[in-house]
Amino acid sequence: MATEYFDVIIIGAGLSGIGAACHLKKDCPQKTFAILEGRQAIGGTWDLFRYPGIRSDSDMFTLGYEFKPWTKRKGIADGADIRDYIREAATEHQIEPHIRFSQTVKAARYDSQKARWTLDVKQQDGTVKQYQCHFLMSCTGYYSYEEGFTPEFAGKEEFSGDVIHPQQWPENYDYENKKVVVIGSGATAVTLVPAMTDKAAHVTMLQRSPSYVITVPQQDVMVTALRKLLPEKWAYRIIRGRNVSITLGIYRFCKGFPQAARKFLQWTVKKQLPRGFDLSHFKPKYNPWDERLCAVPDGDMFKAIQQGKASVVTDHIDRFNEKGILLKSGKQLEADTIITATGLKVQMLGNMDVSIDGQPFVPNQSMSYRGVMFENLPNMAMVFGYTNASWTLKADLISRFVCRLLNHMEATGKQQVVPINDNPNIEKRPFIDMQSGYISRIREQLPKQGSIRPWKLYQNYFLDMSLLRLASLDDPALEYSSPESAPHHASEQQPSQSMP
Repeated sequence: MATEYFDVIIIGAGLSGIGAACHLKKDCPQKTFAILEGRQAIGGTWDLFRYPGIRSDSDMFTLGYEFKPWTKRKGIADGADIRDYIREAATEHQIEPHIRFSQTVKAARYDSQKARWTLDVKQQDGTVKQYQCHFLMSCTGYYSYEEGFTPEFAGKEEFSGDVIHPQQWPENYDYENKKVVVIGSGATAVTLVPAMTDKAAHVTMLQRSPSYVITVPQQDVMVTALRKLLPEKWAYRIIRGRNVSITLGIYRFCKGFPQAARKFLQWTVKKQLPRGFDLSHFKPKYNPWDERLCAVPDGDMFKAIQQGKASVVTDHIDRFNEKGILLKSGKQLEADTIITATGLKVQMLGNMDVSIDGQPFVPNQSMSYRGVMFENLPNMAMVFGYTNASWTLKADLISRFVCRLLNHMEATGKQQVVPINDNPNIEKRPFIDMQSGYISRIREQLPKQGSIRPWKLYQNYFLDMSLLRLASLDDPALEYSSPESAPHHASEQQPSQSMP
């Protein structure tokens, strides 16, 4: 089987990968590219997760692409609507012919003498095919699609009902009139609890410790007004800018004045709960935004609690038993269905093996350059969105920066670029400054960030917008080269570019 060559290969056809391809089409029309997708569908997260109520935890005016206005009424969108939105973007920009499905990248090897990546890609039939490219973009997200994270629960085999992780939700699962216990307190649990009260006899959220939650409107009055007055694109830009500002303002308020933020968030919760409700279930021990805030659209979870359809229990699990869950306090939670909304199994770069000239690349020994590339890793970018705002805001900025970089290399005749740090005094810090369990479990595996530019991550869209859009590409931290043995024209490198 012939090895196929492309100027750029994008790994992943989710929100990030489709967005990156759209930017390439627009800003680098001369570049050939392919998207390698391990599954058989576009959409990534929004195609994989199918549990009841699946929705965004960011508004779609910021989670949507900068180049494609979100036109539906709901700002907090259902998973199916987001999936359709991603597919529409792919169709509108003619991305679909470039996608190769059922292509799981197992290894990526860089040859600095040829300035070329060679990928080992597992096919659906189990065989391995090779692709080659000049530049590689990892749009694989940060978690395993194979399985979610589930702790070991003693007595699990004794339970007579169903145990389900949201990532492996059974199609058409019937929970009508069932007593449901959702283990967890994050965004997935906060989504599942009110969504399942439509048919379940009762839904209990069992949490080891509380999370901060904030009510957000499903529909925005300002959006409706602006759409009547302005063209859709202008309305989208204004709302997008406003929502980014609000989100950033809340984040900075929480980080700068944690006690005041704590009181405010707990006051908003108290207003929506029944009189006499035990507020300890919504009083986390950590400060706001040490972990991500959970959005509650139109306060739907609080309404379910007020109506007696849902409840919250804060306790530790002793063991599962035939009837449900025995807690450390001695209380028994009866259940027909137990949902383990216990988080994701985090992995970097799609869990592929990456090497440079035969030497393995170890992410935790490298710093991130502007949140785009990695120290000492040539011709590769990773799309990793914000943790304190919508993922796509950063994804769009990264994709545009990569396009600028590719065009700069072509204009200057360079084949290779690698971020190099020559400052021994830079302090290395965690790549993600959050205490969430799924981050803590793999913190030592993550790359680092530095204490100063261009190695420092700011989690600030407006600052990143100026840094990534306007920063000089003749940055001393970027080392450009053209190895003598590297082909200089695409036509010299293409054994095959035919589409299936």
